[in-house]
Amino acid sequence: MTVELVTSPGLDDRDAGSRYLQWTPVIAGAFAATALSLILVTFAATVGLGVSSTAPTWRDASIALWLLSGFYLILQAILSFGFGGYIAGRIRRPTLAVEPDEAETRDGLHGQAVWALAVMLGAILAGLVGAAALSRSSPPSANASTAEPVLSYELDRLYRAPRRPANVDLRSERAEAGRILLTASGHEGVSADDRTYLIQQVAAATGLAPADAEKRVDTVIANAKTALTRSRRSTIFLAFSLAASLLLGAAAAWAGAVSGGRHRDGAPLPEWMTHSNRWERRRMMTP
Repeated sequence: MTVELVTSPGLDDRDAGSRYLQWTPVIAGAFAATALSLILVTFAATVGLGVSSTAPTWRDASIALWLLSGFYLILQAILSFGFGGYIAGRIRRPTLAVEPDEAETRDGLHGQAVWALAVMLGAILAGLVGAAALSRSSPPSANASTAEPVLSYELDRLYRAPRRPANVDLRSERAEAGRILLTASGHEGVSADDRTYLIQQVAAATGLAPADAEKRVDTVIANAKTALTRSRRSTIFLAFSLAASLLLGAAAAWAGAVSGGRHRDGAPLPEWMTHSNRWERRRMMTP
């Protein structure tokens, strides 16, 4: 007598032939990663961790604070993307009739999809916040200086005067002086003609003697060069930290999704986690 095993119609076929990417776990993981990243970044801004700032006092901050801010940016990316990847791997519907390596690869690819979608959501959110900040600020006038965000303090010092009529408007002079000071960080620096022109403008606007105006202009040019150099360095460091955080976040999303998939299937931990746990236990047992 021959007994035929009858399986549920379409169950294995459906799971084996299901779509390679399941979007519900990906979207859930991406939203979770974005939310956690927003919380961590907001906390960092609250306690004063930031790579760059337009405040004059920040430009005198130590390199250690820059490094701490960059390290925190990388750490929050690892935690956020790893958390989102774990959620995607944990709630993904398991696919039957596939090898364990294939299932792990599918979980990891879901983690990469979480990473990509979370990065896009973060970029959109940052753009919306920036647009809202610009809309709340006063509209730029025709005489607005492009150097104001970075060199506002230097421009204030340049045209500072003990007595000035209340109806004097120096916006055009500040804008022109700002554009001249922006050349201080170049290879040639501020040209002799521009330096002479600034001395004349400062002397006329503040009432200083030519010698005092020349001394002030030279001091402001030196300070502007220092400020622009530090601003450029902080921008480069911010870009490097952001790129490193995104790359490490991709790896964390893959590892988190694989770990979530193993937790879902009741499988043992990955080999690298097993080795790390053994090393940690061995280190704690060592007197």
